[in-house]
Amino acid sequence: MTVTRSEYCVIACADAWRGAGEIVASPMGLIPSVGARLARRTFSPDLLLTDGEAMLVRDDGTVEGWLPYRQHLALVTGGRRHVMMGASQIDRYGNQNISCIGDWARPKRQLLGVRGAPVNTLNNPTSYWVPRHSRRVFVEKVDMVCGVGYDHADGAPHHRIPRVVSDLGVFDFATPDHAMRLASVHPGVTVEEVSEATGFELVVPDEVPYTREPTAQELRLIREVIDPGNTRSREVGG
Repeated sequence: MTVTRSEYCVIACADAWRGAGEIVASPMGLIPSVGARLARRTFSPDLLLTDGEAMLVRDDGTVEGWLPYRQHLALVTGGRRHVMMGASQIDRYGNQNISCIGDWARPKRQLLGVRGAPVNTLNNPTSYWVPRHSRRVFVEKVDMVCGVGYDHADGAPHHRIPRVVSDLGVFDFATPDHAMRLASVHPGVTVEEVSEATGFELVVPDEVPYTREPTAQELRLIREVIDPGNTRSREVGG
């Protein structure tokens, strides 16, 4: 059975929460949301999902508990949440920008604003999802630091960037200086394509594997249970 690019992205996002235990998953975007629900249904059954407001929900969206704001803040600041955010720009050390393009004092384009990115990145693990990998997103240096990278974290105890997932591959920071490394490419993508679409020099191992295949059970859950409407293809086609 042919696996689509969007399904490889779902698998790569789901694996960010593998073995996470009882922590709050905060996926932002269609594919990360499908991935988090897949992780909950399979290899991370203790994962906590929320409705984004005040409720804990099951993987089908039904309510299973209450998450008062004070408790949510305790989880956020104590490392017991793993966020997967988007990035308008991200650089080699994992600094993320969602605020503006160009100089902050006179930007060329206004974006979302800093929002909760500094708190997320300094106080709990934060991964990133980029649906369109390009040199405009993967840049040498972000125009403004919103999400804090390894070169600005200054020993924050809960700072960690487990992975970056794009429509081309999976990236981590498992290098001596925490520079971004190519961990896998999605089937049909070459290392050269990834390097060409990246605005800085990636750390590339001698052998780069393909992103893992979904199991038959995972594929059935994605297609028949979690996302039968194929919303995942709105973010990544193919």
